[in-house]
Amino acid sequence: MSEENWVGKSLTDKGTRHQDVPDVSLIIPTRNEAETICQCIERAQQVLARMGLEGEILVSDSSTDNTPELARSCGAKVINPNKLGYGNAYLAGFDQAQGDYIVMMDGDLTYDPLDMESMLSLLQSRRCDLVMGSRLKGEILPGAMPALHRYVGNPVLTWILNMLFSTSISDAHCGMRAMSRPALKSLNLRSGGMEFASEMLIEAAGKNLRICEVPIVYHPRKGVSKLNSFTDGWRHLRFMMLYRPAPFLLFPGLLAIILGLLLAVAVYLSDGSRMHSLILGGLLVIIGYQMLLGGLYFSAFAASYRLQRPGRMERLMSYHSLEKELLLGILLLAAGVAVGAKVLLSWGASGFGALYAAQSAMMAMILCILGIQTLLSGTFISLLLLDSSQQD
Repeated sequence: MSEENWVGKSLTDKGTRHQDVPDVSLIIPTRNEAETICQCIERAQQVLARMGLEGEILVSDSSTDNTPELARSCGAKVINPNKLGYGNAYLAGFDQAQGDYIVMMDGDLTYDPLDMESMLSLLQSRRCDLVMGSRLKGEILPGAMPALHRYVGNPVLTWILNMLFSTSISDAHCGMRAMSRPALKSLNLRSGGMEFASEMLIEAAGKNLRICEVPIVYHPRKGVSKLNSFTDGWRHLRFMMLYRPAPFLLFPGLLAIILGLLLAVAVYLSDGSRMHSLILGGLLVIIGYQMLLGGLYFSAFAASYRLQRPGRMERLMSYHSLEKELLLGILLLAAGVAVGAKVLLSWGASGFGALYAAQSAMMAMILCILGIQTLLSGTFISLLLLDSSQQD
């Protein structure tokens, strides 16, 4: 039977499936979880037995203690990822998973294996392709989640993800999840770090998968936490910027350029007495242009790694169209040099005394900076897109 025919199929329908294929693959990433790994595995085995399911438990391990030996002794298959990282652990597990349904769960008992039952039941009902646990809709026991994560970090990052990718998740960073095999196969997952959690939801939303949530209980962790609040939060935000740079960089950059140009041109065409306003306008133009180019860098990187679906931005930045950016850079630089040369000649004619063309000198500087930025950016983006252009 093909994978597609298994979408939403009841896991208890044993008559038409190969006996050697497990119903469920539970993947547990571990790093020094010797204190809890066997208890976690045994509880999961009990849940699967009670549901009448055949399951395999894959421990994707990067430990320096005896976690892998304990996991094997408790009936799990141990996998060793080539690289460290939350995402790398799951990617290694996905490569080995054979089950029709895949469950993701940490090995530190912060998540209760009992919650697998409601998640698998939702998959059996054919209503969902990906089931997320929700700690915020469920119960967070005292000491399980720092206040910064519970009330600031997680809600803010979840809101940004929902806004950018049209999802309606309450707890985007919950590590307990379940999905059908065809749903997993449809996702283009490659992130090696903690941003893997966001990547899965972004990909699922882009593939129009049906995402459901179930309330779960979140328990205090046994052992030392491996999370880094600010570093991990930035990695999630940076990854969302990679998929959607416009709200973070392109739109604010364009707004700053417009405001700066209006201010600079207004001062330049006036009596020229408001030099401070001209400086402010020039700074806004340069900063806005930097942000605009930063957005293009993000889009070019995403396009080169096929992270974004073809659209206006990718067509705009095709390798051949970048010749226009190089031409624009040359024109801006030439204009700046011309204005600067005129200022220099006037200054020389006055015997290099007091400079009465400060406004023109400022405009020359702005034009030269924009021109050089455009030339360097065009070259850099062309290098990012060179490989993808040869493949098209």
